[in-house]
Formats: sequence, structure tokens, C-alpha cells
Amino acid sequence: MTRMTRAAGADGGGVMANHAAAASMRHAVTDTTSATAATSATSATAATAASRTASRATAHAATVARATTAARATMTAGQLAMLTLVAVASLRSLPAMADYGLASVALYLIPAVLFLIPTALVAAELATGWKGGVYVWVREAFGDRAGFVAIWLQWIQNVVWYPIQLSFIAVSLAYVAGDGRLGRNGVYVAATIIVLYWISTLIALAGGTLFARVGSVSGLVGTLFPALLLIVFGGVWLASGAPSYTPLDARALLPPWTGVASIVLVVSNVLAYAGMEVNAVHANDLREPGRDFPRAIGMAVVLILLVLVLPTLAIAIAVPHARLGLIDGINLAFDGFFSRWGMPWGTPAVSLLIAVGAFASVVAWIAGPSRGLLAAARTGLLPPAMQRRNQAGVQVGILIPQGVIVTVLALLFVIVPNGDTAFATLVDMAAALYLVMYMMMFAAAIRLRRTRPAVVRSYRVPMLPLVAGVGFAASAAAFVLAFVRPAGFSGIGAAGYALLVGAVVVVLGVPPLVLYALRRPDWDLRGDAERRDAGAVLVNPPTAGDRPGVRP
Repeated sequence: MTRMTRAAGADGGGVMANHAAAASMRHAVTDTTSATAATSATSATAATAASRTASRATAHAATVARATTAARATMTAGQLAMLTLVAVASLRSLPAMADYGLASVALYLIPAVLFLIPTALVAAELATGWKGGVYVWVREAFGDRAGFVAIWLQWIQNVVWYPIQLSFIAVSLAYVAGDGRLGRNGVYVAATIIVLYWISTLIALAGGTLFARVGSVSGLVGTLFPALLLIVFGGVWLASGAPSYTPLDARALLPPWTGVASIVLVVSNVLAYAGMEVNAVHANDLREPGRDFPRAIGMAVVLILLVLVLPTLAIAIAVPHARLGLIDGINLAFDGFFSRWGMPWGTPAVSLLIAVGAFASVVAWIAGPSRGLLAAARTGLLPPAMQRRNQAGVQVGILIPQGVIVTVLALLFVIVPNGDTAFATLVDMAAALYLVMYMMMFAAAIRLRRTRPAVVRSYRVPMLPLVAGVGFAASAAAFVLAFVRPAGFSGIGAAGYALLVGAVVVVLGVPPLVLYALRRPDWDLRGDAERRDAGAVLVNPPTAGDRPGVRP
């Protein structure tokens, strides 16, 4: 899963629009204040006056929020759609879906409708109402303990993601070296993961920002460029009359049904779409979030599906199903294309691009998710040792334990003889952990709409209970499927697979409950200023005029 940083700006026309929006806001405030005074003067009773004034004050708060949002708008719907595409698009799920051929279209579309779209819309409402991400959203709905569990799960699933991403690098480097079979060696893959991860950690601990600055470019080069190449090569392959290794008739559009295990790889698609809640904060940067955000999500979903579906079909066309692997399917596809056209040097070159892009994303993000956990930890939720930062301000107290967990997880490639099974196990572990967080997020949105209706959201989801309910149900179903071993995998039995995934989910998911129970007052290391800032969580805080008769 590629993670990207925000890249947006405003031109001169945007500055002029900002001034106009600010002027409109001032007029709206003046008009609403005058109207409120007139209403109060002519009301029949004091109770009626108070009711009408409060109603107009609520409208005034929404008007001010919309005008303020327009005044600070720095992004268009198209820009947000592209940012979402870069953030979500991933090569990781392509080989798994390629085995389904044309049926992969449905297996991409179903999670997009049932999970991707609800996640984006619900997260946008929460992000335009409250700052602080999933920790604050869940905390405001269900309390400190639930908020801590949510941010812990968001962090720990990233820890499980690192071996997945680094295994791609290990396999790609094997093709760069000219020996793709080396990528099937569990010891080699595990050793590469461990070495590259600790190199990344040392770079992060030094406070280096080079890879963070080039992370977006590396993602484009290492993810979107190879994806576009696959699309072009797939089209040329068919146009040249080369044989397709997957059926292309209408009957192939339906996934084959041989039991639940035949479709559980769809869980990897849910994880491929994960991360939408991170970009939801940019809804505040749109001129009219209520209108522009749905447009941005609509464009993003279409682009994401194109970038995922077409390269998947290109792999299915060029690689025999018997050779498809979860880790090296992309490299095999490029090898097939370049070998047919007499360009054997192409495979190592593209594999190097994939490796560099993946490594840059790991370095750029190795410290990022743990910063959110640190922010929660400083409220007294983690012991002082885990809150420790080095001279560069990097959270060394979290990064070192994080590295130990990654090292242990990397050994799965040695313990489980089949590399694809080890890879699928890691994917299901990460998905199960993340899906619990998403269920908490959807539930928080429904509860906050009911218990905190007065909080101004720049964007509000139409029929929120239905949309969030669909997202919750899809997350729950995918969570259950994460414990089912995909069909055709060897190296571990179905029962052992479920036990292994379950054991890791428990071991990695229970610690926040234990830590919360053991927390002590002296774990809270914040100063007075930091405590005040922690309480300012509303994006559009009420003013004295917004709630007549009530002190803000």
C-alpha cells in the first residue's frame, strides 16, 4: 500500500476568491446578527424568542463554517481525486487478483462499493468535524479507552504492513540480480526484510527527511509508472495476436465458486483500499466540501479501479496461472512481456523501479504512523519509556519495539515453507487488525451524529446510518474471512492458518487494553500548553454568538 504526502497549492485567483469569501462571511455574520435582534424584539414570548434565536444561531454557525472553509480552500476536487489515487493505488494486490482473470473486475468492484466509498464519505464527515484522526473520533464517541485501542490498531497494522511491502522489495531485487527463483527462498526474503527495515529505522532515527520529501515522486515512479506500463503492454500483447492465458469471454466475468475459501483473497482488496481515512482530512481544503468531496471520491474510485483492474488483467493475460505467485506475479508479467519482445534487460530495470519506490515509501512512513500513537501516549496511555524521543525529536521509544515486531513477523517466511502462504498470512493479519479499527470508526460516526448533532461538519454524509452501516457490515464480513485460508495454499493447514492469524491478532491487539488498565498519573508528561491544545479538537469551534445564553 503506497502512502503519500499532501501536495497542493493555491494560485492568485484562489487568493482573490479567498478575499471574496471572507467578505461574504462578514456580511453573513452582520445579516444574521441583525435578523436575530429583530426576531427577538418582535417575539410573542421570551421562550419563543430564545428558540428562534438558537435556531438562527445554528444556521449562522453553519454559514460561518462554510465561508471559513471557502476562505482557506487550497485544493480542487480533481486534485483530491489524484491525491487519493496515489495514496491508495498499490501493486501488492494485483497478482492475487490476476488468478481470477476477468472475474477480478467484480472482486475489485464489490469492496469498492461496500468499503472504499463508505470509508471515504464517513471519514470526511468526521474529519470536517473533529481534528486528531481516528483517535479523537472514537474517543469522542466511546471514551479514552476505545480511542486508544483505535489508534493502536491503526499503528500496529502498519507494523504488519512493513514485512509485506519489504517482501516485494526482496523479490524485485532478486529479479534485478537476474535470479527470480531467489525470491522463493524464505531465508533470503526474511533476511532482506530485516536488513532493509533496520536500515530504514536508522534513517528515521537520524531525523532524515530526504525520503519523506521524495516519497510521492518515488510512489509515482515505483507504483503508477509500472501499472501504466502493464496496461500498455497488455494492450500490445493482445493486439499482436499473442495468446491469452486467461479466458476473455463473458462467462469468465463470474468468479468460480468452490466454497468460501475460493473468494477470501478479496480480503486483500479491502486492505488495498485501506487508508482513505487519512486523506479525508483534505475535505476541509475544498471550496465547497458538501459538493466537491463526493465528486472527488467519485473520480478517485473510477481512477483507482482503472489502475487496479487493467494491470491485473495484463498480468492474467501474460502469465500462466500455474506460475502466478502473490509476491512475484508482477515481475513474472514483465518478464513475460520483455522476453517475448527480445528485451530481457527490461525486467531488471522495472523491478529496480518497483524496489526503489517501495523502499522510499517504507522510509517515508516508518516514523509517521507512530507519531499518532505518541500523541495519544503523551496523555498518559503509554509508560514514559515508550514516550522517549531522541535528540532529533524522533519517537525512539516506539520505533525500537516496532522493529522487534517486524523482525519476528519476517521469520514467517522461514517458518512457513510456502512464501505465498506466509505473504497471505501477513495480509490477513494486517487486514483483521485494521478492520476492527474501521468497525470502531463507522460505529463512532453513527453515535456522534446522534449524541453530538450540534457540532458543525463542513461535510455531512446523506443517510449516514445506512452508509456507515454498510461499511461496518462489510468490515465485519471481511474480518471473518481473514481467518479462512485461501484456496490452493500449502505449507499450513486450514485450522493452523486460522489459529496463527487469530493468535497474532490477539497478541498485537490486546496490549492497549492492558496498558490502559495499568496506566498511572505520572505517565502523563504533557505541559500546560500541550494540555490546552489537546482539548481543542473541533474543526469549527462554536463562538459566543453561536449559542445565546450559554457561555462558550
